[in-house]
Amino acid sequence: MRSGLSALLSRLDRLGQLLENIALVVMLGGMIVLAFGQIVLRELFETGFVWADELLKLMVLWLAMIGSVAASRDDRHIRIDVLSHLLPEGFIKATRVLVDTFAAGVCAVIAWQAWRYLQLEIEFEDQVLIDTPAWIVHVIVPLAFALISYRFICLAAGRLIARQGSA
Repeated sequence: MRSGLSALLSRLDRLGQLLENIALVVMLGGMIVLAFGQIVLRELFETGFVWADELLKLMVLWLAMIGSVAASRDDRHIRIDVLSHLLPEGFIKATRVLVDTFAAGVCAVIAWQAWRYLQLEIEFEDQVLIDTPAWIVHVIVPLAFALISYRFICLAAGRLIARQGSA
């Protein structure tokens, strides 16, 4: 039973990684094509899409959020790592558990506040891209921070389990 659950979780993790990677590639490729097309339309034909600049800004937001989730997945996020060169290895591992737990809490608070802001956007019926409800394109923010928080919890738990196993 346990190996079946482990295999299922492993498959779901691989599927999540695949979907994140596909989203990153599609988003970046779409941004490049749209920006290049907009430049060509403006320079050669003195026209362009009215909504293209705003869409590019929203695509940057989505790319940043999905990229942040992918970075936290691989434990490759930005880290201020001054003490790791000075402290013993065992102490560094213990502090990483603490830092990951703290980061999970901060990301959870940001996700909650972003969710509250999203509720205001729904209530006030804000719109982007001419007539699209803003909450639809901004929903990435609370989702991404919730997923990042989950990933930090998983990192902290994995480090704690590894620390217990080596002790």
